[in-house]
Amino acid sequence: MASSLTCAGIIWAFLSFVCAATSCVGFFMPYWLLGSQLEKSVSFGTFRRCSYPVRDETRQMTVMVEQCGRYASFQAIPSVEWRICTVVTGLGCGLLLLVALTALMGCCVSELISRTVGRVAGGIQFLGGKCSCGEGMGV
Repeated sequence: MASSLTCAGIIWAFLSFVCAATSCVGFFMPYWLLGSQLEKSVSFGTFRRCSYPVRDETRQMTVMVEQCGRYASFQAIPSVEWRICTVVTGLGCGLLLLVALTALMGCCVSELISRTVGRVAGGIQFLGGKCSCGEGMGV
């Protein structure tokens, strides 16, 4: 198969994919913050959490659920700031993945990536990187 990328472009495509995959895995993992609560180890990310407290209405007390899972709804994410972080980071990861997959397709399809498309993809990748690093919102 013919490629529309130079050697530098192929390296860019490979590194873009590795960085996008790493960002997506980091986004989905619930290990952003680690700590303890009610003498149990807890961790959470923007939309996933492990070992979290839940109110048990039958016993009228708070118990720890020792499993990992997503929040029941978007509104269940603890604060507005974490909701914004979830959206912005998810958008950044999506943009990084879009550019990386397009670049990988450019390795296999001739005339897919021109100089202009490469520049636009670089700009989109820059924006995605800013969003996924938290810099896009001035955090």
